[in-house]
Amino acid sequence: MFSLEIESDKLKEALEAAEVLVDECKLNFTPEGFTIRAVDPANVAMVTLELQREAFINYEASEGEIGVDLKKLLDLLAMSRKDDVVNLQLDETGHKLLIHIGDLSYTTSLLDPSTVRKEPKIPKLELPSQIILPGSVLVRAIKAADKVGSYLWMKVDNNLAAFILEAEGDTDHVQLTLSKDELITLQSETDARSLFSIEYLLDIGKTLGKANEVRINLANDHPVKIQFTIADGCGEVSYLIAPRVESD
Repeated sequence: MFSLEIESDKLKEALEAAEVLVDECKLNFTPEGFTIRAVDPANVAMVTLELQREAFINYEASEGEIGVDLKKLLDLLAMSRKDDVVNLQLDETGHKLLIHIGDLSYTTSLLDPSTVRKEPKIPKLELPSQIILPGSVLVRAIKAADKVGSYLWMKVDNNLAAFILEAEGDTDHVQLTLSKDELITLQSETDARSLFSIEYLLDIGKTLGKANEVRINLANDHPVKIQFTIADGCGEVSYLIAPRVESD
């Protein structure tokens, strides 16, 4: 059972963070808030999201889960105005979601959670290099890299005390070097470098561009972890993207 009220922009921000990777997912509810954990169909990228009860105007929920079509739900939320409050209630008997947006009321069918792709386990990773920078800076580098190639190097150079984003195509090359003074944080005891698909970075860039602070954790030829807060600090999104490991 759950019943909640939340500002439309906060709910859309949370659901869009998952929808850039998956079309459908499970929403897991507890008395403390809801969470999403999902992996894209190619098993390259994973999203973990939590929205705490403090993000809501009103929130009542017991332990449970529902399956949702994210695109359909976001299409309905697109009808909301910026200052609208969204009310969601679960109709357990009909397995439907009741949605009130201002003077609009919707009833939409839910997915059977058993038909939704199984939630991934969160891997235990040692990612000792940490970089914190504005989301807009990272998105700019990703878009620049997309002009010249399909993959982006993320590197920490301890000698330079810098974070480097670099892409190379058949004929073109682009590099952004950010010194420690230009970053919010750079913490690393060793060099680190991994190569990632720009396609996936572009997808998640749709959601992290507005984040004042994005935290990146990196290691050699390991997945990258990218985290940022949402809903005025009452929620968090975390992405893991698998690296492309170059053969010798």
